[in-house]
Amino acid sequence: MNHVVETKYGLVRGFSARGVRHWRGIPFAKPPVGTRRFQPPEPPDAWDGVRDATVFGPASLQPEDQAIANIVGRAKLPESEDCLYLNIWAPEDDGPHPVMVWIHGGAYVAGSGSVNWYDGTSFAQNGVVLVTINYRLGALGFLYLGDLFGPAFASSANLGIQDQVAALRWVNENIAAFGGDPGQVTLFGESAGAGSVATLLATPSARGLFQRAILQSGSGALGVHTPDTASAITERYLAALGVQAGDADALLAVPGEKFVEAASALREPALPFGPVVDGRILPKHPMLALDDGVARDIPVILGVTRDEYNLFVAQDDRWFQADEDTLRQQLRRMDPRLPDGVINYYLAHRQGDTAGAKLSPLVTYRVFVEPMLLTADKLVQQGTPVWMYRFDWASPVLGGRLGACHAMEIPFVFNNLHQTGVDRFTGDSPDRQPIADQMHRAWTNFAKTGNPNTADGTEEPVWPAYDLKRRALLAFGTDTHVEDDPYGPERAAWSAAAPPSVSIP
Repeated sequence: MNHVVETKYGLVRGFSARGVRHWRGIPFAKPPVGTRRFQPPEPPDAWDGVRDATVFGPASLQPEDQAIANIVGRAKLPESEDCLYLNIWAPEDDGPHPVMVWIHGGAYVAGSGSVNWYDGTSFAQNGVVLVTINYRLGALGFLYLGDLFGPAFASSANLGIQDQVAALRWVNENIAAFGGDPGQVTLFGESAGAGSVATLLATPSARGLFQRAILQSGSGALGVHTPDTASAITERYLAALGVQAGDADALLAVPGEKFVEAASALREPALPFGPVVDGRILPKHPMLALDDGVARDIPVILGVTRDEYNLFVAQDDRWFQADEDTLRQQLRRMDPRLPDGVINYYLAHRQGDTAGAKLSPLVTYRVFVEPMLLTADKLVQQGTPVWMYRFDWASPVLGGRLGACHAMEIPFVFNNLHQTGVDRFTGDSPDRQPIADQMHRAWTNFAKTGNPNTADGTEEPVWPAYDLKRRALLAFGTDTHVEDDPYGPERAAWSAAAPPSVSIP
């Protein structure tokens, strides 16, 4: 087994464990610090000798998500502006093996590719080279400066997306040395990671760098801003930061931690930072780009968890104790266009002992399901092979309030139920492992063949491709099964009473 591998920029030394080769903290770009802050990523400098690749690189600077930490007990990772590193798990033979590149979620402001839930050991044991990446987050990765700071910052939009493209380019140029096939790359992510995947489908500079895509609980509508909206957010953010528009010297002199503090002081939309349709890196809204067929030749898996929104209210007793009128007001603050007819539909058709329990599925549909369905429809209309799923495993944690909430499927996909903190999220029932085996096998099959079903068709149930007539999905759970058009009644209720949630300029 060879732990020393030659990349385009120098030699790296990894290690072996559990029959898998590991490399951690490999730089895929120069540190984006000093005068490179708010500038596009540049290829890393070459180095002499053998670089140690046994320690994860730092995560991007980010706020502490105390609510999530209270549930899973996730340790805070080292952070730095110098964060553009990737990690590789590979089989011990030379391959070539298909490659999967994971983009972590975290609302474009948090997360890291080194979180233990994303450990790629199981993928590598099953013949896939797994790569996880870091990218610039929050203001450092998504602040829109071009209209306010002049020509020197004309290429500063979508830096987090540009970082992802740089990582994909590094994979394209170097992964063969690690046993990977650069012509067989599956890009996958969850939440903002899935939004990033959808954005990369519409990003010309990413074209040809991946051949398959998986969107878990995210779509091309997630957090995408127009230049006007992004500029308005930037102006409010700069005021909180205490920097005048156009004062580049002051912007570059701000300590990195202040960018996180300034963001927390703002009262902004749920996703103030995210991709911007800047006309250069992202020429067109990802949803409109899908209409142009940008993903026509890229097979796609996409799906949601059954109870996405539960994660965000599971610890909020006010949500579950509030009366109907209070929740109507709260929902209208989230979506001013929301009519009584839709709210009444959920109150009448959803089970639950409180109004909050009945109305959580409303937000799940509006924020996650409806954009997923629109994305799937656009893809199949262009001839893209699509498979849709729903994750139904209901966690017993927090008295069952989590259910099949946002991010619940991640340790199942990675087959990492044994990792620290997972049982605090999923519970510890042995019923979990068969579901993890199914999901992990489907994702691995997809990376190898572009189809999540086994090549010989012996896996049951067979996962049918999505189409506009049957609208079938595979529901992963203790009784994994196929459902035809399960969102039909909700779709009808919404279309009769409310405009679409996805606003595409």
